[in-house]
Amino acid sequence: MFTTRPELLGTFGMVTSTHWLGSAAGMAMLERGGNAFDACIATAFVLQVVEPHLVGPGGDVPVVFHSAKTGKTEVLCGQGPAPAGATIAHYKGEGLELIPGNGLLATVVPGSFGAWMTLLRDHGSLTVRDVLEPAIHYLESGHPVLPRVADTIAGLKDFFEAEWPTSAAVFLPGGSGPKARQLFRNPALAETWKRVIREAEAAGSDRERQAEAAYNAFYKGFVAEAIDRFARTTEVMDESGRRHRGVITGDDLARWRPAYEAPLTYDYHGHTLAKIRPWGQGPVFLQTLALLKDVDLASMGPASADFVHIVTEAMKLAFADREAYYGDPDFVDVPVEALLSDAYNDARRGLIGATASRELRPGRVPGYEAQVDRVMAVLDRLSKVSGTSLEELAANEPTMADMLSARRGDTVHIDAVDRWGNMVAAMPSGGWLQSSPVIPELGFMLNSRGQMFWLEPDLPTSLAPGKRPRTTLTPSLALRDGKPYLAFGSPGGDQQEQWQLQLFLRHVHHGLNLQEAIEQPMFHTAHFPSSFYPRERKPGHLLAEESFGPEVLAELRRRGHALEEAPEWTVGRLVAASRDADGLLHAAATPRLMQAYAVGR
Repeated sequence: MFTTRPELLGTFGMVTSTHWLGSAAGMAMLERGGNAFDACIATAFVLQVVEPHLVGPGGDVPVVFHSAKTGKTEVLCGQGPAPAGATIAHYKGEGLELIPGNGLLATVVPGSFGAWMTLLRDHGSLTVRDVLEPAIHYLESGHPVLPRVADTIAGLKDFFEAEWPTSAAVFLPGGSGPKARQLFRNPALAETWKRVIREAEAAGSDRERQAEAAYNAFYKGFVAEAIDRFARTTEVMDESGRRHRGVITGDDLARWRPAYEAPLTYDYHGHTLAKIRPWGQGPVFLQTLALLKDVDLASMGPASADFVHIVTEAMKLAFADREAYYGDPDFVDVPVEALLSDAYNDARRGLIGATASRELRPGRVPGYEAQVDRVMAVLDRLSKVSGTSLEELAANEPTMADMLSARRGDTVHIDAVDRWGNMVAAMPSGGWLQSSPVIPELGFMLNSRGQMFWLEPDLPTSLAPGKRPRTTLTPSLALRDGKPYLAFGSPGGDQQEQWQLQLFLRHVHHGLNLQEAIEQPMFHTAHFPSSFYPRERKPGHLLAEESFGPEVLAELRRRGHALEEAPEWTVGRLVAASRDADGLLHAAATPRLMQAYAVGR
């Protein structure tokens, strides 16, 4: 099968991410003797620099990984919780029905830096300086601005100047934004990282002590102090059309630590899929596999109407359950065993018919009927049935349609595998340049992940202090015959699971290599409520790339799908890396958007 790029093969190491400079920085860590964890961390910090419209230091990250040293597959949760002052009563007192999609009220504890330092301390082999220096280089010497970054900044120019002057100072130097492919610098953020390095190295030469000192500088030191001061003293315009102060404090940062946990897993055709638990949408992937387990997908073409139809209908059912049941397991009881059981999915599979469903149909697990009814009542009242075009809804995370500040963010992804058998899949996001104003002393923004909470009581995703929002961030790791095999992922908010699922199913059932599977025509549905403000949904919707061809698209319309055609090569940002049992490494990256790259040897 023809592909635009080869699937990379080698035995030394592979790094693949959504920007070529990030992948190159990660590979540099492998070349100097570092492992896949070092490579992933260095890549992440560079992505914060070169894709600031998608991710920043104030964001969050879940990581699913396999350690060759421990022999364990684990999840590291870098999803920060709601601040102590984030109560439904406070937000209702501000006259809100939904948490705005930008500004400071949507901010939860930034989790990514803590996750990276924890991963470096426990599993890395290089120093804090080693993993931060590539990012500092691009912050000080400049990096070529992506056209999409330049366009995002240009679209926010008037808003930044009028409402977020600290962001204007960083992203509009000299009064205008950077031009595409022009070098752009952020010296304030470079100085933040250099101070972190100084405080880390003051703790001694030991990597573990350095990483812990760097962590403390962020969560208990000068970074936390700056965040606390900015949130307390700055009123910020947000999508509500009013100005608000944040509720996050330095105490919120000091009390939080990232945590390791066992992944949620599901066995499927010789593979074991490892995902994050229902504080994120990861189980949707597993539920969809449970629905498809006994379907003969191999007999369907990987780009056929049959394949698209049945996968879409299965995903609609799994996402409906996401709305009804998922939430932070530290706060709510999520019946994941029942949701993944054969009996439950055998019954649910019978709901998949020959025509597209227009209904949101969560299952009814015994004992949870009242909860499902409450969720559905809230969705009927507050979720917005949208007529927005699919160009607005297609590939990115928040849809902010009604304000000058309304510009979407998204996410990045990193996979790394090394010659020792370490494997990492990470999905960093949040803290993008359009989420909230720059904190001037730090040179970065906070996140807006709190918009995923509901301001209605007694729901799985109701806002509560200390609770994790139900994140869309969802990296994937698959074991084959019990051994770590494949790390993969894609940005895209509610589409992340959908695009990743297509890669995996085409790889497993149709024998496509990673690059071939990534380059197949892509599709997704916005049938269910969006996780992002203003919580839109499009019943029966299906978006598909024109590269499926007119016959397939016509057949999907005939089956009742509300079809939106996307130009070819525009949907999804998949990347993947794998390791065979004999040590042969593979890596691939999508040609879509012309920025993701795999590197390795």
